[in-house]
Amino acid sequence: MKITLKRTPEQVELVKAMASRNKAVAYEAQVALAEFIGPVLAEVLNQAPTVSNLFQSLQFNADDNPSIPLDLYYNISDEDYVQVYSQSHAGGLPTNQVLPTASELKLATYSLDSAVSFDRRYAAKSRMDVVSKTFTRVAQEILIKQETTSATLLMTAVANATTNSKAHVQSNQIAGKFTLADMNDLLTLAKRINTSFIGGTPTTRTRGLTDLICSPEIVQDIRSMAYNAINTKDADNSAPGGTDGLAAPDELRMEMFRSAGLPEFYGLGIMEINELGTSQKFNDLFDTAAGSTTYYNADGSTGEITFTSSTDDFVLGVDRTKDSLIRAVAVDAENGSEFNLIADDQYSIRQNKIGYFGSMDEGRVVLDNRVLVGKIVGAFD
Repeated sequence: MKITLKRTPEQVELVKAMASRNKAVAYEAQVALAEFIGPVLAEVLNQAPTVSNLFQSLQFNADDNPSIPLDLYYNISDEDYVQVYSQSHAGGLPTNQVLPTASELKLATYSLDSAVSFDRRYAAKSRMDVVSKTFTRVAQEILIKQETTSATLLMTAVANATTNSKAHVQSNQIAGKFTLADMNDLLTLAKRINTSFIGGTPTTRTRGLTDLICSPEIVQDIRSMAYNAINTKDADNSAPGGTDGLAAPDELRMEMFRSAGLPEFYGLGIMEINELGTSQKFNDLFDTAAGSTTYYNADGSTGEITFTSSTDDFVLGVDRTKDSLIRAVAVDAENGSEFNLIADDQYSIRQNKIGYFGSMDEGRVVLDNRVLVGKIVGAFD
């Protein structure tokens, strides 16, 4: 993420004016830059390819108390009570609420903020790079808070979820490897937990999954399908022997060779993040949420694993076709921006600093955890 101020004559003069000895002129210039940059920062945060942007934005006026009528987000014949995961403050432990579908869900919102400052002499010298990096830091600080809050909510919602007597998280087929069979298992699992109200086929049939969020090591396993065998069973349903491996079709292998970055595979979007992987931050969050829960393979009896962050990896599957992952965000009444950036007037001329304070009010909620599935990739217990 990088925000750059172009060195145009207008912007150079504006930045210089921020360092004026005339306090009124300096403050007016600082306010003008804040009004210009605020909506830009909001757009940058909304476009970043991160876990936080798996959530669908629901805008509300800053003075309102946001709420969601649950009956409009569920089928008319869905069960009377549903589980909703939400947080009362940023990064806090998500709460699992059991609510009737006919109720109004009041969303708890919280403030994400950042305060930065830089030496006034950088503005006097028109150091556009310093000013640009200052606002980049603001965006980074807000983004890391959004990421932690979103990941905590998602990992808690999926860790112990069950639907139709099926756990939403399974162990992998082959110890220590993520295979095509594991991806196939996730697609089938997503179909099985998304049934109609009588347990049959829903009227709106979808793939059940749209995206996989995974670590660089998992993406490495996917890339290796271009040159490694992909079958996990022989024709007689036994484990393949040393010479019984089957390669992927040539067309698929060539496609993987040409696009090693893998933005998409098997019809699923691939989001590669460093926070997943052994002993990484999001792995630790799932470990905490899972506790001592034991997970099994797709057949429900083999591949027993109790997740351990230091040795196991985790793949999160998401269905973004449903309005389930909701981010309620306040909109400023004056400029219509989701991010409010103001000039920080706490600094006197003697302190020789220029500061900015930025904040946004939002609240995140998982209305239906059936949009989430997971696959543990590790050694069996």
